[in-house]
Amino acid sequence: MGTHEKTLERLLRGTSDASFRFEEIRSLLVHLGFDERVRGSHHIFSRTGIEEILNLQPRGSQAKPYQVKQVRALVVRCKLGGSDE
Repeated sequence: MGTHEKTLERLLRGTSDASFRFEEIRSLLVHLGFDERVRGSHHIFSRTGIEEILNLQPRGSQAKPYQVKQVRALVVRCKLGGSDE
């Protein structure tokens, strides 16, 4: 199991939102096909076929827990990262 798969599994488990590093979330989103734009500290992620845009900012080297929840909700709602993709 690769790094992205482990990160996705941990994300979907939902038990450690406060312990995600920002780089883990950023790398996972890029791996899932999102385009990234950076405007200051804002990392804006979009993907063709998905109307929602994710706007994430790091807190030091960590991801903000509420933004981790937003990423999880989007991954679940759009069925991203499953074995059928």
